[in-house]
Amino acid sequence: MQTFRRVSAWLSRKIGFIILAFSLAACLFPGLFSWAVAHTSLFLAVIMFGMGLTIRMEDFRAVFVRPRALAAGCAAQFTVMPLLAYALARFFDLPADLALGVILVGCCPGGTASNVITYLACGDVALSVGMTAASTLIAPLLTPMLVYVLAGSWVQVSFWAMVLSVVKIVLLPVAAGIALRRSAGRAVDAVADVCPLVSVAGIVLIVSGIIAVNAEKIAGSGALVLLLVFLHNGAGLFLGLAAARLLGLDYAKATAVSIEVGMQSSGLAVALAAANFAANPLATLPGALFSAWQNITGSLFASWRRKGRQKEVEAPRA
Repeated sequence: MQTFRRVSAWLSRKIGFIILAFSLAACLFPGLFSWAVAHTSLFLAVIMFGMGLTIRMEDFRAVFVRPRALAAGCAAQFTVMPLLAYALARFFDLPADLALGVILVGCCPGGTASNVITYLACGDVALSVGMTAASTLIAPLLTPMLVYVLAGSWVQVSFWAMVLSVVKIVLLPVAAGIALRRSAGRAVDAVADVCPLVSVAGIVLIVSGIIAVNAEKIAGSGALVLLLVFLHNGAGLFLGLAAARLLGLDYAKATAVSIEVGMQSSGLAVALAAANFAANPLATLPGALFSAWQNITGSLFASWRRKGRQKEVEAPRA
């Protein structure tokens, strides 16, 4: 079991490079991965269920005694990234499909990988889990509303259809996971080490499937989408950090807020694009590439923050 736990932890830390490797394989051998795209919503629901299994009531109690950081993180989550997405779409004068895809990524809640990256950065993990849970639980209302407002000038958005999609893909699986943990906590703890592996597998299959069915289109627009993802993700991380510092949050909380803002539930963006915008097939591409890229930059950002923290701690001893 100890070996299994170490393997699970290692895979969680290396998820960005694993996704990148499978993405390249999906481009070269699309036939091996294209089947997965038909099951995107199912894979994401399984990931959300696994997230619900990891949420303890203590996580909420620990966070709600300091609600300022939680409120700041959620507010930044649903303002910084959506507005950045809209600005990028306007600045680059994107076609409807790509504009919609970028805006979908920006309007989604925080991703579960942010909790792992926060841990690696020596940030406030309880706050990270609390922000992910809170933003996920309010996403059924805010995500469709923001997409409706921001993407409406490019495509027709059905607000209630999106609400229903987010409820089915996110809210119900997360609620089921939380309920199962509360009713069978010991049994859940016994298999807790499997959850990260399931999440890694789910994310890899979602991204690989989308890239496989869009392999030819990536050749034509992949460079532009990568640039958009780079700018969106990078600006989100540093604007989140700037917002946290302006509020006077300490290192651990500022790190958690920054990572939560910059790392999105991009798998949800892919699922929403596939379920609600079939007439805009390229809308799935920004979410797929964001999934791969954010885990790589997240790991690098965590390393940078951790080294900065070590220098702060060692400075008084000099």
